[in-house]
Formats: sequence, structure tokens, C-alpha cells
Amino acid sequence: MAQKPLNVGLIGYGFMGRTHSNAHRLVNQFFDVPYRTVLKSICGLVAEEAKAFAAKWGYESYTTNWREVVERKDIDLVEICVPNNVHAEIAIAAAKAGKMIICEKPLALNSAQAEKMVQAVEKAKVPNLVSFNYRRVPAVTLAKILIDEGRLGKIFHYRANFLQDWTISADVPQGGMGTWRLDVKAAGSGVTGDLLAHCIDTAMWHNGPITRVNAMTETFIKERKNVETGKVEPVGIDDACTFFCSFENGSMGNFESTRYARGHKALYTLEINGEKASIRWDLHDLHRLQYFDHKDDGKLRGWRSIHVTDHGGGHPYMSHWWVPGLAIGYAESFVHQIADFLDSLAKGKPASPTFREALATQKVCDAVLKSAKAGKWVDVK
Repeated sequence: MAQKPLNVGLIGYGFMGRTHSNAHRLVNQFFDVPYRTVLKSICGLVAEEAKAFAAKWGYESYTTNWREVVERKDIDLVEICVPNNVHAEIAIAAAKAGKMIICEKPLALNSAQAEKMVQAVEKAKVPNLVSFNYRRVPAVTLAKILIDEGRLGKIFHYRANFLQDWTISADVPQGGMGTWRLDVKAAGSGVTGDLLAHCIDTAMWHNGPITRVNAMTETFIKERKNVETGKVEPVGIDDACTFFCSFENGSMGNFESTRYARGHKALYTLEINGEKASIRWDLHDLHRLQYFDHKDDGKLRGWRSIHVTDHGGGHPYMSHWWVPGLAIGYAESFVHQIADFLDSLAKGKPASPTFREALATQKVCDAVLKSAKAGKWVDVK
């Protein structure tokens, strides 16, 4: 296949900057996509760090000014991997410059910002994608296929949790490059926008729109030192959040997230119960999908563990990787994301989730926070 070059400008060289860079380095080695991505420019706050990142990952140039990336005529795709409070400004400028955009999640600080981003990309008619990468873990994608095939029948329950433990110590600061997720000005919210946004996106992809929520949040440590000011300041983000919800299809949802679950570094699990069958998945065992089918013969009926590694198309994405039986991991979900995005460009179709789809997730997050503050059910609008 003759491949067209597609020049990438990446803004942000932290954890997510590495995952996106790695995906670009691998995508053309494993997927026959119509474009060959070229790492043109990396942008970061500190020049020496940006220079080192460029050398390590193969970017042709580096800068500390994101506007240079957006304004360059030779950049086709702008990827936004920076704190949430600058997503909107960069994305809107990139859209006006006619750039394709991939933006990290959550889309924005709130729905009002996200609406403006959606308007910008739709007015400019530029391809856009939000990086909810867990959709593209093969076992999670297989769950979507089984649901769409009707194997679960009518859905009754959807439950998910995302548990971590890295902020339990009061000595962990807020703000700065390493801990901006604890600073409400940079993050917008805590676990709701950071972790539950993933759960919500996947849930609505699997099970349709969420219509109303009833939530509670807690901030366990009320003050932390701010890296940027050097002062001890109030903490404005939610450390933990639990909410119930109603889906448009009549099913019930139960979601929990915290950074105070000692012993859990990144426990993301989901379970879906239908009239015919049930599904569950665990990020710690991400290449397996647990499946229970009530129609199985009684003496054999029970939960089965599907090892999602087979070739031939039955197991999403796996034909592109190693031999059946050998698992892939977290990093490959980002490779799948880039592969799908490039394939969608050739077909002239949007790659999901678009900014508009991510806006729906943002609206649920906003409703969750509003519900927790008001102490009552809130409709998602």
C-alpha cells in the first residue's frame, strides 16, 4: 500500500505524550494504514526537556511555544497531551488553522468549554478524536460487539469502578507538572474528570446515553502545598466519587472512583448484566473477558474466561499482532487508536469518540459534580 505522509505536532511530553509518541512509532509496523505518520515537532514547557524528548522519540524539531506547532504549514495533525485547562485554547486555535486534532481526555474543564471546542471543529470541518483509549482494548471492544449482537439481551445493570491510591499522603502536593491533577484550576475536577470519565465513556459506548445521576463526592485532605506558589492552599478537586445513574434504555448504573483505595494502583473493572448473559472485565487482566451465558447446559453453566488473542477477525485488532495466545497490553490501545484514526481519514468518516461524543461524557461529569454538591438527583442536559 502506498502511504501518504501525515505530519504530527505533539503538544505535551509527559505520560500521555509518551503513549501517543509510542503509538506513532509502532502503528505503521503493525497496521496497513493509508498514512505514514511523521513526528515533526514536540512542544513542552522546558526547552532542554523538549529537546531530549525529541531526540529520544524521533521528532524532527522541538519548541516551547504551542502556537508555533499550530501555525506551522507542514503540520497536519495536532495532538493535545497537556493539562485540561489549556485543551480548549489549543484545540480551538488548531481548528481555526485547519488542523486535524486528537485531544486527551477529558475534553475540557466543563461542558461550556467543551461546547466551544465542538463548535470550532465542526465549523472548520476538521477530523477530531478524543483519547478514550480503553475502548480499544481488544477485550473491551469484544464486549461491545457481543452487546451489539444481542447476546446479553435486555441490559439491567452496568457497574464500573476505577480505584487508585497515590494521593493518600498529605505530603503529596498540588499543582506543577507532576501533580497538576490535584489542582482544580488545571484539572477542573478530580477523579470524576480523570478516572470516571473513562468509565462513563465506555459505559455509554456499550449501553447508550445516561439520563440522570445521583452522586456523592469527598475531598479527604482539605489542604495541600501548591508547587507553583509554595503556599498551603485549599484542595478543590474530588478525591473520591460514587454515583448511581439511569440509562436511556432503562438500565441502572453504579460507578465508583477514588484515589484512596490502598493497594490499588489502577483497578478499572466493569460488569454488565443482561437477561441472557453477563460480561465483566478487569484492567489488571486486560486481555481476558469474563462471560456468563444462561443458555449453556446446566451442568456446564458458569463464568468462562475468554483469552482475547485469536486471529481471524473474531477478536478485534489481534490479527495485527503476534501469534494467537500471546497477549498485548495498555500501550497497544493507543496504537489501535491511531490506526483507527488514520483508517477513518481514508474512508472520510469520523473516528469515534469525536469531540461531540466526548461532550456527552463531559455533560455527565458536570451533572455528577452538580448532584454531589446539591445532594439530589440531577438530569443530564
